[in-house]
Amino acid sequence: MTTTSKGTALITGASSGIGAVYADRLARRGFDLILVARNGERLRKLADRLAGETGRKIDVLVADLTHRQDIARVEAVLRAGSGITMLVNNAGVGATAPLLASDIDKMDEMIALNVNVLTRLTYAAVPGFVARGAGTLINIASIVAVSPETLNGVYGGSKAFVLALSQSLQHELADKGVRVQAVLPGATATEFWGIAGLPVQHLPSEIVMTAENMVDAALAGLDQGERVTIPALPDQAEWDAFEAARRAMSGRLSSTTPAQRYRTAAAQA
Repeated sequence: MTTTSKGTALITGASSGIGAVYADRLARRGFDLILVARNGERLRKLADRLAGETGRKIDVLVADLTHRQDIARVEAVLRAGSGITMLVNNAGVGATAPLLASDIDKMDEMIALNVNVLTRLTYAAVPGFVARGAGTLINIASIVAVSPETLNGVYGGSKAFVLALSQSLQHELADKGVRVQAVLPGATATEFWGIAGLPVQHLPSEIVMTAENMVDAALAGLDQGERVTIPALPDQAEWDAFEAARRAMSGRLSSTTPAQRYRTAAAQA
């Protein structure tokens, strides 16, 4: 049991899966918690267990983040909570069906949760972190952020947004005492898959990681100062090379004239 408090971590989607494991691990690291999800019974059971096992202060905030008034309640807590030192943006949904076989209303709901809610909660928390000169933002993205061909394209696009926002904030907040980590899990054994239409039992077992191993790896990456953590990637040098190529190319993406290959093609037309 850790007696020294590291402040309070607010975790969305905390009633099960990845969010519940983050709650367990962060409480054992010395964080008080605010657990956010729509399943109040699960939240309260988790809160009672963690409070008893760790001695930390565990608050429950039952909220359905598909409802604007509930989002506003969580935003208000983040803005007012001077003791909040970490936000884990974990809540989200996925889809596995091809784009042309998907319901556009379901895609719209997915964008609202994966993109809009995450953005609003980030905007509610980060100004306080900056004002206090400290804070940690953990955004749960997915490997589809860099491998959009793997699953549904709207899902991939929503997680690419999470990665891009995280990278932009890393740049913007670098000198303000705020840490930003994007976590890109691969297939993880949670209820996500069943809700998305592909039960995890139907996936090859060799690609599925437990939620416990995923979160432990993500927190190890945070401890090591990683800005982007891909728990299953064997060689960090692969990501470093990918990022180096992207950053090198970024300085050549805007110019007064088109690239030579386009001018040559136009002259020959």
